[in-house]
Amino acid sequence: MKLADIFLTAGTTTGGIEGLLGLVLPLALMFGLMYFLLIRPQRKKEKKLREQINAMVVGDNVVTIGGVAGRVVNIKDDEVTISTSVANTLVTFKKSAVNTVVKPVSE
Repeated sequence: MKLADIFLTAGTTTGGIEGLLGLVLPLALMFGLMYFLLIRPQRKKEKKLREQINAMVVGDNVVTIGGVAGRVVNIKDDEVTISTSVANTLVTFKKSAVNTVVKPVSE
């Protein structure tokens, strides 16, 4: 046997389960880490926002995804009408456009 043949065959002895585990395990760990650092917190935040939107009532203050702030004056199906200024300008949005719901402080 030549010295070159020994070096060529030495690198190809690993295979089977060890080789597959060496490829799949790091990918599975990275996906698991991504899930717990990115996907899970985002889903919790979306669930909390959906709960706030479903619990929204007339008189709550809201901010839309476009940055328009106002007080809810009417809720109908999937639309929300808000009063946006002192002049009582009424604007109607879809509920999905609401970004933040703030309950009024009652004393």
